[in-house]
Amino acid sequence: MRTPRRHEQADDWIDLAGWWSAEADDPAYREEVDPLFFQVLRPRSGEVLLDLGCGDGRIGERAAARGVRVIGVDVSLELARLASGRHPVFLGRLPDLACVRDEAVDGAYAVLALEHFEGSAGFFAETARVTRAGGSLVVVINHPVYTAPRSGPVIDPTDGELFWRFGDYLNPGRSREPAGNRSVEFIHRPIGRLLTEAATAGWSLEEVLEDGVGPRVAARDPILAKHRDIPHLMALRWQRR
Repeated sequence: MRTPRRHEQADDWIDLAGWWSAEADDPAYREEVDPLFFQVLRPRSGEVLLDLGCGDGRIGERAAARGVRVIGVDVSLELARLASGRHPVFLGRLPDLACVRDEAVDGAYAVLALEHFEGSAGFFAETARVTRAGGSLVVVINHPVYTAPRSGPVIDPTDGELFWRFGDYLNPGRSREPAGNRSVEFIHRPIGRLLTEAATAGWSLEEVLEDGVGPRVAARDPILAKHRDIPHLMALRWQRR
């Protein structure tokens, strides 16, 4: 690996390290995100994986406990410092992976990160470049049904039945959601666009999992309980051709 270039932090994440650490502490993260992620990751002992948008390194630490070597990349200096106590980390603005040589790693993953940075086509191209042939790419995202601008639940006031407004699902778009006392941008891409970009970059799709709100979260939140049959998270696994 070459010496990484220093990048400016993304504006969204300059003051959001504390908020993200609190989000990662949410029990729903371990109850819903972690199981879905590890179901498709299928780590093999000794392989080297890039954690793209590693945050404070918690999920990388859990991956490393399963026998893999994790190297994180994050744009936030504060989060990168926290992650460095758990595994090696580079400071960088994704999807740029100029600090990594061609075919240097066995795989890469991004958990709840792809929807926050520009250039998904570049993401798939760069991860393909740095991953050896036969290596893997795993992505966990908020389901595109959720990230489409103006999408959201509509509850019938007469009987409480929940319907879903799809918003502008078919076109790429952006929206902002509250994050502590600030907001964070979500970049929406339809599923078809993501799959086509991955295939164009040389990734062969192996597995797709979709998940709704889990039973533990539903038991704690009667509003979210109505979302049980609405796609909430998506996990995808590719192999580099």
